[in-house]
Amino acid sequence: MAIGILGRKVGMTQIYDETGRALPVTVLQAGPCRVLQLRSVERDGYEAMQIGFLDKPRRLASRSERGHVAALGSKRSKKIAASGKEPAPKADCEPQRFIREIRGAVDGVSVGDEVTVAKLEGIGAVDVVGVTKGRGFQGVMKRWGFKGQRATHGTKKVHRHPGSYGNCTDPGRIFKGRKMPGRYGADRVTVRNLKIVRVDPENNLLLVYGAVPGPQGALVVIRETNKKR
Repeated sequence: MAIGILGRKVGMTQIYDETGRALPVTVLQAGPCRVLQLRSVERDGYEAMQIGFLDKPRRLASRSERGHVAALGSKRSKKIAASGKEPAPKADCEPQRFIREIRGAVDGVSVGDEVTVAKLEGIGAVDVVGVTKGRGFQGVMKRWGFKGQRATHGTKKVHRHPGSYGNCTDPGRIFKGRKMPGRYGADRVTVRNLKIVRVDPENNLLLVYGAVPGPQGALVVIRETNKKR
């Protein structure tokens, strides 16, 4: 069964368990989401459900985005109906800002259904996929944790430089993979096997043990982990 939901990172805090131990948790606003499409093995080669999160105003949505969730009566749809083919079902909802697919069996799920955080009740751990904070172009000390040059004995204006990269006439080049300055952050990262601490269906909140990538307000994908002990 495809078990997953889309959400937004609210922030980090700490709560206390029954023994009085402080637990660092990340608060996620999970759902509600709409099922927009269903993938099948016969048509697509795999099974998955496509869900959307956060309504997008129709005035800001393109025609293709509006047609993705509701029938617009286009010429193409009229031709399909005239040919006798059954049109694909629509969710009949507002256009969605954040759309992703959750792979797995889709038995008992239909287009237009609402997915809430209550679906995660009874699940021990989840994987959270997000985009890390973008830090722009950074040097080797911040990007890779280099020590830097020493602060004495004639070192002048190169305290944060990487130093010599070596390689004389042979081979006369720098090998691929050398740690150098460059763009740091803004990478897609999956944090696996995060324990679910609390599920709050009334407020659409999910509390997981530990940190997840991204700043506050970042959009994330939450799915049942496949890494179980």
